[in-house]
Amino acid sequence: MGSDEFILGEYSRTLDDRFRLSIPTQITDLISPKGDDLILVKERPGCLSLWNGPQWQGKLDAGVNLVHAKIAAGKLENKIADVQLLGRLLSTRQRNVTLAGKGRLLIPEGFREFLGVEAGGEVLIVGAAVCVEIWKPEAWLNNLEEKMPEFRSLLDQLSG
Repeated sequence: MGSDEFILGEYSRTLDDRFRLSIPTQITDLISPKGDDLILVKERPGCLSLWNGPQWQGKLDAGVNLVHAKIAAGKLENKIADVQLLGRLLSTRQRNVTLAGKGRLLIPEGFREFLGVEAGGEVLIVGAAVCVEIWKPEAWLNNLEEKMPEFRSLLDQLSG
């Protein structure tokens, strides 16, 4: 992200018949200030996240390089199943995307099913400080009901 500003806000949108939605300009200006490519990520059932591509890729590469170094040093010999799981998740978790005119984002196949919203269905676009999240409304409400009571202690913890 090229900005020190948090990405905040909640916007209701409708997926069109091609599984496209418009991302608000005030959000695209923060997540992709230089027109950078974006990364769409499967976060949790009913939620996708959208990240600045170079920022996301840098963090991912650092983590993957650390795993490679541990494998080379023989530190993960007893964790081959975990390494395989990581590989499977890396294979399906993210995809490079670009915004078309008017900030339109196409939700790719495989991500549509994970999001769980049909063409013509409503989604919520939520600013998550460092990324943008796209939520199935029912999943967002469940998340809010679970997490909102923790708001004050979270703010105190992060700002203290």
